[in-house]
Amino acid sequence: MGIIIAQNVFTLHTDNSTYQMKVDDKGILLHTYYGKRTDETDYSYLIAMADRGFSGNVPQSRDERDYSLDFLPQEFPVWGSGDYRVNCLQADLGTGVEDCLLVFDSYKMYHGKYALKGLPAMFASKEDRVDTLEIILKDYQEEFYVRLLYGVYETYDVITRAVILENKTEREITLSRVMSTCLDWNHPGLDMIHFYGRHAEERETERTPLFHGIAELRSTRGASSHQHNPFVILAEKNTNEDMGQCYGFSLLYSGGFHIQAEVDQTFQTRLVMGMDDSDFSWRIKQGGQFIAPEVCMSYSSTGLSGLSHNYHNAILKHLIRSKWKEKQRPVLVNNWEATYFDFNAQKLLEIAGEAAGLGLDMLVLDDGWFGGRDTDYTGLGDWYVNEEKLGCSLGELVQKVNDLGLMFGIWFEPEMISEDSRLYREHPDWAMVVPGREPIRARSQLVLDMTREDVLDYVKDRLFSVIDSANIQYVKWDMNRSIAAAYSARLPREQQGEMRHRYVLGLYSVLETLLERYPDLLLEGCSGGGGRFDAGMLYYSPQIWCSDNTEAVERLRIHYGTSFAYPLSTISAHVSVCPNHQNGRVTPLKTRGICAMQGTFGYELDLSKMTEEEKSMVRKQVKSYKAHYRLFQFGDYYRITSPFENHDFTAWEYADKNGREACLAVVFTNLHGNPISHTVRFKGLCPDKKYKLFRDQEAVGEYTGAALMQGGILLPIPKEDYDSCQFYACMEEKEGEKGN
Repeated sequence: MGIIIAQNVFTLHTDNSTYQMKVDDKGILLHTYYGKRTDETDYSYLIAMADRGFSGNVPQSRDERDYSLDFLPQEFPVWGSGDYRVNCLQADLGTGVEDCLLVFDSYKMYHGKYALKGLPAMFASKEDRVDTLEIILKDYQEEFYVRLLYGVYETYDVITRAVILENKTEREITLSRVMSTCLDWNHPGLDMIHFYGRHAEERETERTPLFHGIAELRSTRGASSHQHNPFVILAEKNTNEDMGQCYGFSLLYSGGFHIQAEVDQTFQTRLVMGMDDSDFSWRIKQGGQFIAPEVCMSYSSTGLSGLSHNYHNAILKHLIRSKWKEKQRPVLVNNWEATYFDFNAQKLLEIAGEAAGLGLDMLVLDDGWFGGRDTDYTGLGDWYVNEEKLGCSLGELVQKVNDLGLMFGIWFEPEMISEDSRLYREHPDWAMVVPGREPIRARSQLVLDMTREDVLDYVKDRLFSVIDSANIQYVKWDMNRSIAAAYSARLPREQQGEMRHRYVLGLYSVLETLLERYPDLLLEGCSGGGGRFDAGMLYYSPQIWCSDNTEAVERLRIHYGTSFAYPLSTISAHVSVCPNHQNGRVTPLKTRGICAMQGTFGYELDLSKMTEEEKSMVRKQVKSYKAHYRLFQFGDYYRITSPFENHDFTAWEYADKNGREACLAVVFTNLHGNPISHTVRFKGLCPDKKYKLFRDQEAVGEYTGAALMQGGILLPIPKEDYDSCQFYACMEEKEGEKGN
């Protein structure tokens, strides 16, 4: 078991890390250690006690002026306890004042993983090396309890945290802030790595030293957002891809979030992470509880690559539930950039026919197939097939696509409503509109009130009706605006602060019902591209549309940032037309294919307009992707160079976990009149084994793993703008080794 408890010291071990806390003689749960695996020594001896001045003393300490929560490292700091730093909880226990002081009550531990009702959470089977620790804290006067949950995944170097608050008092308790985790330790001089952006420019990477004060990241948009991602890394100054200590924090939640990192007066660092609390208020009635989302923490002493591998492996094994997580995903063509709203069944079948001839597996029908939806001003909410536009029923269209040997997928945006729709005319109160005020519109659409059972029932009914009408094997679930002026006509005034979280719970309940009804469905998440690319959504959808920006060179940066936390098999990526519809850039088709292979591969263009030379290239791309599918999707991913630092080329690699094969891809992003030669090195190979090396499917030679990893390979001189190449290394198998 990865949990050891002795004399009020709780030590959590994974294969390569240790996390420790201790209940002190005042009943306070202190954090004592998180880092490289060590023994069960009580590390509280490293906590310095002193009278800091102007730091409040808790009632248990009375006149002990050197004891204050204002400088002690804690597992779950609260507001009102004399600790003036960022906190995890602000609660009014019934006095009208947010005043709470938590002390240790009890604990329990068991084999297996806890679950969270109504929320995504990592899971485990009985055979997995996973254990749960529950520590129960209690207000020192009131019957208000806080259950801290810890899931210890030994093999994956991952520890999950969640919080459940329970009201056993005789009055109502009001929450204004609940964070899911805190890491509070004597570790100054750290950098924060985070992933900012905007629509079509998601998850740009920024590394900033923490300073005395509070560094803050948040989304107030009702979704995890394009602007910031609910994943952050704290790293030592010298940490790079291959060496150094770093700590990752991923919130399994698809609504707004809040992350704060504070360096305090004694140079300690505290990080808290949880739901957005900007207009949050939640009332817990007597006997009730509140469940906060889960955070997945991981530590690496082997640099950023090691941290990414921890997350990739844990997400694939213990977060994604879909039957598709280990199956080969279909190579698809989506009609959106090929046709936009201008299509009928004949046009779609023309694209499908080309797709079948090129070796693709699926046609996806995007926006414009329902209601009066010929522009993005109308029709959202009217999820009825527009047979007049198609020229046939959806079932007839799908059957014809299936007859060509292709699967069929379809796009929905179930959380939205257009004012020009039958649904809005019949149920205007189903939209989020503050009474007596003009609605806040975005993309000419409003947001459905997903806190209402009647709305959820309608959404499920329409989804099920469409999916049941045809052989639909894939659904793309989109959300194309942020939430503003969140209001529910069904909630009383004093509960409007619960609206945003209840919305997310409503969304999750629909997704859960959808997947229970259609367990074989391949669900892809989307929010204007990557506006809701978070670990919470991966619990329901094994892949997410990475960005509405399909341009290959721009995607280099987007995929780079996304890869720090999320496996390549979760990143949906397509080849689009040139000049690109987003920025007008022209890149070789070869390069567009190599870039899109950093994910679930597909096309987003009119295949019928391609030249024979381009079609030949597509056939080669599809064949190559399918031949190396497991390597691309499930191999260890290495960021060889950073597109933010190296402006001449970007390189990345996929390596088989056993070191049998690897593929290193390079895209040249700058040309020079007198270019120099560059060398890059493979990673993840076996030093003493021999490998056959190919460049773009042409044999180059035979080299040892040591040569490829230490000496490296010489890159060719690029011949055109955004030229690219792939190097494939496969181990020479001796007699009797093949197939082992």
